[in-house]
Amino acid sequence: MFSRIGNYVKNSAENIPIWTNVYGIARSLMAGTLALVLIINPAELIFIPAQGISEFPQCTGNISLFCFGSNDYLTLNIIRWIVVALLVVIASGWRPRYTGLLHFYIAYSYHEAAMVIDGGDQVHLVLSLLLIPITLCDPRKWHWKTFQPIKITNNYIYLYMISLTVIYLIRVQVSIIYLNAAYAKVTKEYWINGTAIYYFLNDYMLGLNDTLSMVLTPILETQFIVVLTWGTIVLEFLLFAALIAPKYTWKYFLIPGLILHGSIALAIGLYSFSTIMFAALIVFLRPFEQKFQFSMSTIRQNINNISLFRKNNKKFLSSEVNQIKVEK
Repeated sequence: MFSRIGNYVKNSAENIPIWTNVYGIARSLMAGTLALVLIINPAELIFIPAQGISEFPQCTGNISLFCFGSNDYLTLNIIRWIVVALLVVIASGWRPRYTGLLHFYIAYSYHEAAMVIDGGDQVHLVLSLLLIPITLCDPRKWHWKTFQPIKITNNYIYLYMISLTVIYLIRVQVSIIYLNAAYAKVTKEYWINGTAIYYFLNDYMLGLNDTLSMVLTPILETQFIVVLTWGTIVLEFLLFAALIAPKYTWKYFLIPGLILHGSIALAIGLYSFSTIMFAALIVFLRPFEQKFQFSMSTIRQNINNISLFRKNNKKFLSSEVNQIKVEK
């Protein structure tokens, strides 16, 4: 048994790189999202008192970065901009081995000290923690590049085995998030009777804006709302089941998952939460060896394809207009 595991790890180390831009993009999305949150929101909006909680930021029992210094908004805003600068460095992909632990500490600091957090901040905290072993084993200068040694050494296999184990743990953790979300829904009557989406999207605080409400309300008031509500539950159960799905099928789970969270962002404005979940889905359902292509040649090819489409579309519309004139 152990020899089979050893052979599997050795063959994987030789043929399947772990340190690619796949988990790098996930790190950049998480760090970039928190950086934007801190840029847009001053300390006066993030660190505020709440009912029964007079201390802000909340520094009792934690070692948050925001708790170093005097308890005033000038100091907190200075720390906020320092943290933004550090997050930009992390998101840039520079030296994952050095910035991985820093990334977790910043996520922890914000989660513990801020009053206004959501589920995305909790996922960010957990993922940045689980990614630490992978970053510590990462020899790259930039996480956008792919590292695959010419010669496989025992030391490389050990690092690879640690990182591979962590990847499996992350996949289990993300799948449990969706299982928990789906199970919580099926225990609520308004999800079972198919009306939950209607009430969420019409909520005064989190509902649709006026423009989207005008467009979508006619749909929400039909029986199609049941399809949307139950479809959400089914999709979350399927995302949990993706844990045991063959690797070649992962993309068929990834795309609907991205659409789900993209819809949440557009509908109720939870942009930071949805972006963090994009990162979680990428780590969960994008094979690390299938790196994203961002070469200049690929970008040029995409631009050329768009230009060609527009050109052909113009020709088609022109011919249609001419045909209509002839018929008249």
